[in-house]
Amino acid sequence: MPLPLEAKLTFGVTLTQAGPRALRDYVAMAERLGFSAFWLGDHLIFHVPISDPLIQLALAASLSTNLKVGTAVFLLPLRHPVAVAKQVATLDLLSEGRVIFGVGVGGEYPLEWEAAGVPVKERGPRLSEGIAVLRKLWAGEEVSHDGRFYSFPKLRMLPAPAQAGGPPIWCGGRQEAALRRAGRQADGWMSYVVTPEMFADGLKTIAKAAEEAKRTLTRFGSSHLLFLRLGPNFEQAHETASQHLSRRYGMDFRGPAKKYAALGRPEEIAARIAQFHAAGVRHLVLDPIGTNEERPEQYQRFANEVRPLLGAIV
Repeated sequence: MPLPLEAKLTFGVTLTQAGPRALRDYVAMAERLGFSAFWLGDHLIFHVPISDPLIQLALAASLSTNLKVGTAVFLLPLRHPVAVAKQVATLDLLSEGRVIFGVGVGGEYPLEWEAAGVPVKERGPRLSEGIAVLRKLWAGEEVSHDGRFYSFPKLRMLPAPAQAGGPPIWCGGRQEAALRRAGRQADGWMSYVVTPEMFADGLKTIAKAAEEAKRTLTRFGSSHLLFLRLGPNFEQAHETASQHLSRRYGMDFRGPAKKYAALGRPEEIAARIAQFHAAGVRHLVLDPIGTNEERPEQYQRFANEVRPLLGAIV
């Protein structure tokens, strides 16, 4: 049975590093240009500076009454889920129920797992159990847990989140184990470095896992983090994106940039986005590639030049 997806496509903005003034400007820009959410990634250790997403999102939430705030994605296995449950419940209360909690396993930077004292090979099962712990604690009732990694006696964590049962949990990942976890446990999927064809196939795997788990879903979030670079042509946009992404990830990103990013003129960007919508994406987290100074201009150009070309899907 197909997953119950929204009809329209919405867009979010992302920022990996910002001080208070820059964050204030970005939130104001996002509201002015009609974006619906503000997203931040998560790493303890990274190739470039990156702030704690929950603290930064708390500030972002205080600067808006409309934008949803979400993690894309939070590496839950690196932390104890009881402490995370308290932090995210508090953020949901402060934002009056505007949190989407995206979670994932990470693993591409082994040093941060070593620093946190968590075996990198345990990140998958720790995520699955961590999600179960969050669900229990967010219910606002007396619960206990006795699992492989986490155990606690009967307790009740209060205050409960603003959203009944807690914020929606969107799972990241593209491997079959991650997709099946999303189908069994999550309220949505946030993909990353996939093609539209890969996304469509991923939704089928998720739907099958949800059906096998006998879940009855009335809504399922389908999201994708999309690298974006508007330029005079594909070649120039690809060159700029490749340089910045190679620096960010510490590897040659020319091939992946060509395969996974949306690059070039507004018409080329719009055509790529239409492919993702046809594959089932209903929320795009846009990550403009370039300097921090160029990001606002890229968002402005997207709103003015790309979104009008998308017609009835937005």
